[in-house]
Amino acid sequence: MAELSLKNIYKSFGDTKVIHGVDLEVEAGEFTVFVGPSGCGKSTLLRMIAGLESVTSGSVAIGGTEVTHSDPSDRGVTMVFQSYALYPHMSVYDNMAFSLKMNGAGNAEIDSRVRKAADILGLHNLLERKPKALSGGQRQRVAIGRSIVREPKIFLFDEPLSNLDAELRVQMRLEIAKLHQDLGATMIYVTHDQVEAMTLADKIVILRDGLIEQVGAPQALYADPDNMFVGGFIGSPKMNFLEGRITGQTKAGAKVALDGYPDIELTLARGRARDGGERVAVGIRPEHVTSTGKVRLPVKIDVVENLGSTSFAYATARNGGNLIVELESPDQMKAGHEAEISFDSKSAFLFDLETGLRL
Repeated sequence: MAELSLKNIYKSFGDTKVIHGVDLEVEAGEFTVFVGPSGCGKSTLLRMIAGLESVTSGSVAIGGTEVTHSDPSDRGVTMVFQSYALYPHMSVYDNMAFSLKMNGAGNAEIDSRVRKAADILGLHNLLERKPKALSGGQRQRVAIGRSIVREPKIFLFDEPLSNLDAELRVQMRLEIAKLHQDLGATMIYVTHDQVEAMTLADKIVILRDGLIEQVGAPQALYADPDNMFVGGFIGSPKMNFLEGRITGQTKAGAKVALDGYPDIELTLARGRARDGGERVAVGIRPEHVTSTGKVRLPVKIDVVENLGSTSFAYATARNGGNLIVELESPDQMKAGHEAEISFDSKSAFLFDLETGLRL
């Protein structure tokens, strides 16, 4: 395993700039997840680490050695792709052994590494099968095993679970987490699924439009988002935003009047106003909406979604904004009816509506 250092990384395709000055440090043995919406640059950044894309400017260092212009084979990294990319005419054993054979490894070393990886991934009974005789999850394990046998400094994963169904995604997510615990290897994982990011990562890197919005541990990003994008992206369902304006500042915090609720004014201890009258958004997570909160808002319930252990109500506020509420019981609210939701201001976040930044 090895650490990774990215310094002032830029990437352009012709006149189109896609990565805008990324700086990042990944510690040895850390599981880091790049997450963000489609087109944010996360896969491009991963490919530059692997050497599959050139760096327009900046530097890449792995294990303290600069590899910015090194060939992919000289970087000590392996990559697991979204597609399994297995050789259909080869057995599982031969697929996993192929790169070692190409590098001139001896038969005894190849056999030892392949069988060790097969034991780790539960493939020891499938080594003689061809890929067509495997399930999607088994094929992805073979692709991961092909990386393990190379004993890389860093594992790179580019949305490896995207082609699997929901049940297999959960199973493989657990297997990848266990693999990281067993190997203690440095892993960098790309996904657009924030649930995958939250459950797998030691560190999450949130990207948008080729820029890093925030870096931190999953719970730190959840509890302390820097801006509305991070607050809305991390957490499932996403954070609600109620628009309003600053009416004043007290020692207790910023005073806010919510649009559509002229008779309601709340004080946010976590908010600090710059100017009276500025437009703001109050962020409140669905799970922080309770039946006992001091701030009470009448809303119209549009849809109630029952998921077994959890239920959510989708509501419309008086200002037309959409809200998601985690219900305490499935029959707490009815679709098509008026209802009252409540929350405590101490659970809310305050954002500048124009810039999106936390106040």
